[in-house]
Amino acid sequence: MLKGGNDKDRIHLTDREREVLKFMIAGYSNPQIAETLSISISTVKAHVSSIIRKFNVKSRVEVTRDAVKRGFLD
Repeated sequence: MLKGGNDKDRIHLTDREREVLKFMIAGYSNPQIAETLSISISTVKAHVSSIIRKFNVKSRVEVTRDAVKRGFLD
């Protein structure tokens, strides 16, 4: 669980999901994230899908918007 008393506490992301989310917010594509983290594209896709599901949204654009609103950049 993340520290603090804001909305990000309600979304439980793994350490790797938080890393992937950071790159999503920065505008990285799946191949760029894969290369940067030295993981496969299919693994990135799995993390992105999990993040989308946990945020209860339909796209990575919505995830990035909501993550910024919820303070995941803090």
